[in-house]
Formats: sequence, C-alpha cells, structure tokens
Amino acid sequence: MYASVLFFITLSCMCSPAKGLSSKRSFTIDYKKNCFLKDGQPFQYVSGSIHYSRIPRFYWKDRLLKMYMAGLDAIQIYVPWNFHETVEGIHNFTGDRDLEHFLDLANQTGLLVILRPGPYICAEWEMGGLPAWLLQRNNIRLRSADTDYLQAVTNWFAVLLPKMTPWLYANGGNIISVQVENEYGSYYACDYNYMRHLRTLLRVFLGQDTVLFTTDGNTDKEMTCGTLEGLYATVDFGTGDNITEAFNRQRRFEPQGPLVNSEYYTGWLDHWGDEHAMVDTQKVSRGLAEMLSMGANVNMYMFEGGTNFGYWNGADHDTRFRPVVTSYDYDAPLSEAGDPTEKLMAIRDVIKTFKSIPLGPMPPATPKFAYGFVMLRKVGNISSLLDTLSVEPVLSKYPLTFEELKQYYGYMLYRTSLPRDLAEPTPLISPMNGVRDRAYVSVNGVFQGLLERDTVLVINVTGQQGDIMDILVENMGRVNFGSHINDNKGLISNLILGQDVLTDWKMYPLDIDGAIAAGWPHTVSLHNGTNGPSTGPSVYMGTLQPSGRAWDTFLKLNDWTKGQVWINGVNLGRYWPTRGPQQTLYVPGPLLSATLPNNITVLELEEAPVHTRVLFMDRPLLKAKAAKS
Repeated sequence: MYASVLFFITLSCMCSPAKGLSSKRSFTIDYKKNCFLKDGQPFQYVSGSIHYSRIPRFYWKDRLLKMYMAGLDAIQIYVPWNFHETVEGIHNFTGDRDLEHFLDLANQTGLLVILRPGPYICAEWEMGGLPAWLLQRNNIRLRSADTDYLQAVTNWFAVLLPKMTPWLYANGGNIISVQVENEYGSYYACDYNYMRHLRTLLRVFLGQDTVLFTTDGNTDKEMTCGTLEGLYATVDFGTGDNITEAFNRQRRFEPQGPLVNSEYYTGWLDHWGDEHAMVDTQKVSRGLAEMLSMGANVNMYMFEGGTNFGYWNGADHDTRFRPVVTSYDYDAPLSEAGDPTEKLMAIRDVIKTFKSIPLGPMPPATPKFAYGFVMLRKVGNISSLLDTLSVEPVLSKYPLTFEELKQYYGYMLYRTSLPRDLAEPTPLISPMNGVRDRAYVSVNGVFQGLLERDTVLVINVTGQQGDIMDILVENMGRVNFGSHINDNKGLISNLILGQDVLTDWKMYPLDIDGAIAAGWPHTVSLHNGTNGPSTGPSVYMGTLQPSGRAWDTFLKLNDWTKGQVWINGVNLGRYWPTRGPQQTLYVPGPLLSATLPNNITVLELEEAPVHTRVLFMDRPLLKAKAAKS
C-alpha cells in the first residue's frame, strides 16, 4: 500500500499539457494525473494567507504587492461572518470590510484567490468568525445541522455568495477554489448532514464546476470527520511534521488528485502569558522546498498576520481560558506592520528555484517614526461616566449575559448594593466559575480587586449595607476553537457575597467605542478633581501633536497594567504588558494626522502609573519575557 502511495506522490502534478486547449477560463482537478489544471494546463500554486480584516484598507495594496513580488501565485483569505454581520440582519461591506475591493486589488496585482468563506473560520478570531448573536438562541448547537444554526448560515450565504460569483475564475475573476467550513474534523460534532448542507449551498450559489475543498489537521480522526464525498480533501501541517507521512495521510482520503498543504505554518500565535512564538526560518524554507519538489501545492499560514484590532481576538480553552493577544504578527514572512523579513527573503529564494518570479526589487518597509512621550490626564472612573457611556440600565433580579442584552463585545457594568455591613473582609465568590471573562469590582467607587475566569474565583470586599457595588465585566474574546465556542459573556451565573446571593441588578451596556468615535472625551472640559485614585477602571486622555508626519508607530504603555486604547476614534486593541509577551500596540500611519492633533483615549482597568504617560516608538516589542499568569 505504502509503495503505491509514494508512487502517487512522485507523480503528483507531473502531467503534460492538455491537447486542444479551449480558450474558456477554467480551474479544475485532473484526478488521473494528480494535479490542478488552469485553463487546461497543469498548475502548481504557491500561496500565502492574508486576512483583510486584520489590515487597514489603506495598506491592502502594499501587502498584496509584496506577496506578489515574493513569487506567490495566490492568496488565501477567510471571510469572518461576524465582521460583516455584527448585528443580525445588518450587513456591512464598506471601508475596511469591502471584500470585493480587496478581491479587485488582488486581481489587479496578479494574484489568484483561495476563498475560505466559513461560516466558521477559527483564525484565532473572535468566536471563530461566528456572530455572537447566534448565542441568543438558547441551546443552539453551532457547526451542526441544528435548525436555528442552519437557517442563520443559509441567510448569511444568501448574502455573501452572490457577491462572490462574479469573482470566480471561470467568470473572469480570480477565485480558483472555495473551502467548505474549516478544519471540521477538529470539532466534536462530526455532523455529515451539516457538511452536506454547506456543500449544497455552495453548489447552488457557485455552480457545479467550482473546486470545493476541505482542510483538516494531520490525523486520521480529523480527516475522517472533516471530509465528504464531492469535496476535495486537503491537509495542513507545519515544520514539525513528517511531510511524506502527512501527504500519505491525504492520499488515504484522496487516492488521486493534487497534493495540497492548505496551511503550512510559518509561525504561530501568542496568548497573553505565553512566550512569543517563533518558527525557525531555515525549517520553513527546507519544508517548503521539499513540498514543492514533490509537486505539492502549498499555502503558507500566515504570510502576513496583521492585528486583532478592537475586540476581534479569539481565545482558546483547553485546561483554562487563554485569550489571544492583540498582535497577530505570527512570526510571518511579512511582519504585523507589513515589513519584509529575513523569512520572506528566504522563502522567495526557495520559490525562484522552482518557478519564475516577478522582476524588480521587493517594496520596502513602510516608514516608522518615534513620536516620543505623550502625557495623559484622567477623565474619570467608569462608574462616574455612565451618563456618557450608557443609556438607561436594564433591571433584573439576577444578572443577565452580554448576549441577552445584545452587548456582544467590549464591556458591561453590573451594579447592585451590599445587603449588609461588611466590617471584616468578606469573600465575593463566583461559585460556578461564572465570570466571563474578567470582573473589576468597586464599592462606592473604591477598587476592591478582580475576579478572573478559571483563575481567580474569590476576592474579599468590605463596606456597609447599601453601599453601591459596581462590577465592570470585560469580554476578553470568545473561544475560537474546540468544543467551547458556545462562549457566553458577562456574569453567566450568580455571585455570592459571604452567605448572600447577590440580587437586584442594574446592568449598563457600555458603548465606549461609540462615544469615542463621536469625539468624547476630547470634546469636553475636564473638571477639577478628576485625577483622584489611579486604581480601578478609569478613562484617560491626551493628544499627540502633529509633527508633519503620519507614519506607522508603536505605542508602549510603560507601567500601565491592562486596558484598551483608541486613537482618533479607532480601537487599536488591548494592552496587557504585565502579562505579556506583547508590549507595544501597532498604530498604522493612516490613522494619524500630520497636521491636526491626534486624540488618544485609554481605558485602564486596574492601575495607572503615577506618571500617566505613554511612549510612541519606531519599532515593535512583542517578545518580552511573559509574567506568570
């Protein structure tokens, strides 16, 4: 058996040009000669993953050109459902979400596209790309033939897929193949009826001739549950895997057709508290060369990672909840800021030994600038800013989740009063591990400490009967992989104070992003006494004065603890230098003004430094030694 498998590998993509070629554009699979055919000719692709949702629209063309000049034939992209339909029934394909403009730029650049429309994408993205509003349906079984889930998916694909049809290669566009779901074999459900439904939807909207494929991890179990008749089975693996064994496994599920590694890992992701992940350049290059010499088709994941701006980072949950950091640099060939790296040059050197690559120099790194220190001033603590950041509270005897209140991302404040005097420190307990994901506790405006999912389930508080207890709950990103993706946020179970179950809650969904996008707090004058204590959730503001440059830069929050940053109304993402490894936030130059003041807003959740200054540097710092979690 293995001799025949190796024979297949040897012959892969070694077919001769077809005779009597038609002028009609086509992209197909030649199962007899084990290769793709593009316009009837044998075709072996080298591709790289890039996520338009992690890169500002202004830089799309720059990144695509660098990928083209590296010798890539194609790019591979995910479509994050929740990025385009954050609120049910409201679809956004404008600005940084203009998928068709991105496809057009890729087409103009000369890059083919391997489309991965989901509906689930993983990608270390919030809830794996699934919209949080799905969780309003009680007991919904995601990624299965559950009726509610299938209806939502069908509605979404009925919006998305007609937009993609003109971009199919056969229709004059650049999409050569389309993935069905994503690494489905890694999910516990193993629901073939669900996969059949997706196959039917894609065939209805994209036609019978579009190459549909699956991608799964390099194990028999994953390949068994993730593959389906009529969908071409591909595999993914990194530098630590035996290439021959991995392709042998693909051959057991696809005895004929091209060899494909749909995710060849050039790097890896970081969680808060990890060491910064790095993958050796020589190992990446050697593995790529070996696969190309076998005739295999390779997509490198990632070719540029980009940034988890705002609240879009995902999380893992194996033994405990582990959120992904803001940077998605991934140690990829193009850095988080899109700069060519040594790894990029090594990969280009490999590619040009197998095929012609475009002539000319690699486009340079975008300019960077160290703007220096900026002083911030305290605006106030969150509890004192509710009139600005929220509408009327929702009242409930017991706490409600984010999803029940349609507060899908960010923060919500839960308020109740102490039921009795607490002269001695009294335990506030989350007995069912019901804090999702961090809860910052204050009594009468005085910060008491925090509860954290899976790790800190008890803190002590003091106060008097009737004192106001505020609990600001932070959604740190929903689980994006595995069996825990039904990841409700907020207080999902009761809290107990001593012997008392806390009741009679007021819940304030906070629209911090909306207020800041409208110009707050820079549109108001600060009142006296706003400096106050530096502990507890508080907002700070400052201004980066114009310098005649609007270049990329990196924001370092020396001695700040944990929080969120906005510049000119744009949410840069989370910072957490005390946990690490990431120490700087990427600030794309197009967000800045060279001639007008640049507004900086910081939400510090735990404790701000006495100096309240931040630093703009000309280089990132992503691999400081992580503190213990």
